[in-house]
Amino acid sequence: MLKLHSSMRQPEAVSEHALEAGSNLSKEFTTDDSPSLIARACQVEWLGQTVASICWIVSVFAYGISSLGDCLQLAAASAWLLANIAALLARQPSNQ
Repeated sequence: MLKLHSSMRQPEAVSEHALEAGSNLSKEFTTDDSPSLIARACQVEWLGQTVASICWIVSVFAYGISSLGDCLQLAAASAWLLANIAALLARQPSNQ
């Protein structure tokens, strides 16, 4: 059986008032720590999808637009790129 050393004590109870005061204090001194626009743009998920959508758009022009299917491909790739840009510019909620 394990014995606890006498210096190891259970934490003391904290009053509700102290918790509330600490919470208010932390709100006063914290800043918005959400990642910057550049940091979000450098994430692999965003970069991968954006590069893929741009490559898709370029491939449509490289092979030429000769049918309705090509126009739909271009529309889909453009919508994907716009959605990626909108997701990047949308303000991310902070984890507070």
